[in-house]
Amino acid sequence: QVQLVESGGGLVQAGGSLRLSCAASGRTFSNYAMGWFRQAPGKEREFVAAIGRSAGTYSADSVKGRFTISRDNAKNTVYLQMNSLVPEDTAVYFCAADQNFLTVTTGTPLFFGQGTQVTVSS
Repeated sequence: QVQLVESGGGLVQAGGSLRLSCAASGRTFSNYAMGWFRQAPGKEREFVAAIGRSAGTYSADSVKGRFTISRDNAKNTVYLQMNSLVPEDTAVYFCAADQNFLTVTTGTPLFFGQGTQVTVSS
């Protein structure tokens, strides 16, 4: 079992930035691909970004050039740096983990956190 705890969400104006963090515990962090998903009100959860065990990354087209995913294996933490935020980025953001990178990118990872709310005002 992998436990994931997100933090760093909040209210920000359009054009602003936030950095989300996700602290993992329970298994060897470096053995897992990590990802971020989000779910806006009334919408299905969608993939945002993923990072593999070797730190290769993949992002959704909607966030490319604005969001950056990174990981610190020494701290068992994955980050999502979000810049140039727009109101459409408003959602609950979830951290995810799976040993298979492709599984994370296709939206069906094994473990999810509880989420952190991000609200972007216009």
